[in-house]
Amino acid sequence: MPWTLPPRPSRRSLLTGAAGAAGAALLAGCTGGGGPSGDGTGIPLERRMREGAVRDSARLLERYDATLAVHPGLAERLAPLRAAVAAHSAALAFPAPAATRSASPSPSPSPSASAAAAAAATPSGSTAAGRADVPPKPAEALSALADAERSLSEARTIALAGAPGELARLLASVAACGAVHAYLLTSTPGAAS
Repeated sequence: MPWTLPPRPSRRSLLTGAAGAAGAALLAGCTGGGGPSGDGTGIPLERRMREGAVRDSARLLERYDATLAVHPGLAERLAPLRAAVAAHSAALAFPAPAATRSASPSPSPSPSASAAAAAAATPSGSTAAGRADVPPKPAEALSALADAERSLSEARTIALAGAPGELARLLASVAACGAVHAYLLTSTPGAAS
């Protein structure tokens, strides 16, 4: 019997084996993460995003309050917009667990809920530092407030990509509202469009 070379593996079988090994390596790399939050802090992504959004809304409320303190004549025009920002802050606050919703309120609310409540409750809680940032002319102050609304709206629109479903829908609504606020702040009141 003549001696023959052992059959060589085909190119296709080598590529299939390499693809399988690469897939196994990728799957093994995905299992060593830091839990559901993805950053190793142990705080869920949705909670971090909501708390950040509440802080952003609180800063925007402070800008409204500082503008109203420097330009009280704008109160009629800014009151509904400020109220909407306060409502956004309350809506973005992380919801309480179902077990604590039915029970009596806890003596120490979560930081996001207490920040939202404090921001919504005090229209005159601005600091002297916030007042220094308000332009001296009302038109410039409205423009600065519109810029703040616009930049926060854009930031929330960008954050949509990483947000979980319900939060993404809420952020989209709040971002759209912020864009409308920016338009209303820069438009001439009473003008026909």
